[in-house]
Amino acid sequence: MPKTKTWPPPIAGLTVVITGASSGIGEAAARQLAARGAIVCLVARRADELKRLRASITAAGGRAYDYPADLSDPASLDACATRLLDEHSRIDVLVNNAGRSIRRLLKDSLDRPHDFERTMQINYFAAVRLTLRLLPRMLEQGSGQIVNVSSVAALMTTPRFAAYLASKSALDAFSRSLRIELRTSGIDVSTINYPLVKTSMTAPTKAYNYLPQMEVDDAAGWIVEAVAKRAPRRTTRVAQAVHVATALMPAPVLQLMAKYFDRRAAKLAKLMQRDSQAQS
Repeated sequence: MPKTKTWPPPIAGLTVVITGASSGIGEAAARQLAARGAIVCLVARRADELKRLRASITAAGGRAYDYPADLSDPASLDACATRLLDEHSRIDVLVNNAGRSIRRLLKDSLDRPHDFERTMQINYFAAVRLTLRLLPRMLEQGSGQIVNVSSVAALMTTPRFAAYLASKSALDAFSRSLRIELRTSGIDVSTINYPLVKTSMTAPTKAYNYLPQMEVDDAAGWIVEAVAKRAPRRTTRVAQAVHVATALMPAPVLQLMAKYFDRRAAKLAKLMQRDSQAQS
């Protein structure tokens, strides 16, 4: 499909499916897209939270529909996809935002293969399955977009996140291949590699309180930008630079990264110990 002055299309009127929409980045992105005139389809496990969000968006003059589903369950995901296709004549954008993170050393995971399996299930297989279910409608339309939410961890290797990093790296690779295959179909594929974002998923890790965190509304703005601009990737300059450097000189770069994270871990441990002693 040739790129014309009307491409990419305006956000207003687009039917956008957002997974992980019951809180955090997904909720904020749904609100921002609805405010710009998109018809948002909210997908997440927590039905009550989706109803709350739908009512809030509707009260503000937007259009929203809720689709409770457990994306880690293929049967639940398929039922959700069927409803989406039955109830909407167009599916213009799919935002695969739902995910889970596990922060654990590999040596502490030797008897926990299920951590890797569960993380891969929601972060990768669920996103792929939902994409495969909705993609035929986009191909039929001759237009559409897949937005896959990833992490800077997929570009700049970090310790303690092997399960999470592997799942997001798989999603990154899937996105690149899909974008190439769909290049003449009118369908774009975008990947968002977020830095640390201040959400309920990061809240349990006390160490994150000592690190810079992106605000949720700013992170949601990246999704809106991805829908508006259709670029293949949105991330930080540091992540891009480290990714390129690792590809060119893997041994020295990974060694430097290891030293950096060791120093950072030691610094965080001292800060946490100091605050703990101050509170006692």
